[in-house]
Amino acid sequence: MIAVSKNPIVDTVAKLVVAAIGMFAFVFVVMVPLYNVLCEALGINGKTNAQAYTAVQTGVDESREITIQFVATNNQGMPWEFKPSVTIMKVNPGASNDTVFFASNPLPDAMVAQAIPSVSPSRAAEFFHKTECFCFNQQPLDGNSSAEMPLQFIVDQDLPRDIKTITLSYTIFDVTDMVSGAVATR
Repeated sequence: MIAVSKNPIVDTVAKLVVAAIGMFAFVFVVMVPLYNVLCEALGINGKTNAQAYTAVQTGVDESREITIQFVATNNQGMPWEFKPSVTIMKVNPGASNDTVFFASNPLPDAMVAQAIPSVSPSRAAEFFHKTECFCFNQQPLDGNSSAEMPLQFIVDQDLPRDIKTITLSYTIFDVTDMVSGAVATR
């Protein structure tokens, strides 16, 4: 309970501070899980599963060819160079596919990054299965070094026939400050 003073300005400021704290708590505690639930329920935002897909033995549909586009974006302030080794790949549904993304840390200090994937069109996300992905884990990288980050995926044979192109987009974020003890402090 807020103590009531005899000064109306102090009362107003106190109420505004409590309201601001309440709004921030709502945004960080309620909105993110609510957003995730709504995206999953409505099938929007092209979110992919954060767990590795266990491949099931099926045939390859050689009668269809799907174009996969790869896009890499750095979050604001992320100094790494981050890009796919290829930007377009033609695949057959049911076939296992491999590609690599490249990351380079130009700074002298070690950093940790996390890549967040998104699939477009969003209704293709449930048919795009990653069996190995650098996005499953945080990626530490020493200063002035680079790494190749593998991606293995399968496009499900049940992909609707009207989907001819799938775009897999990654945004990479600097999570160094969030990871305690993983790298030396900058």
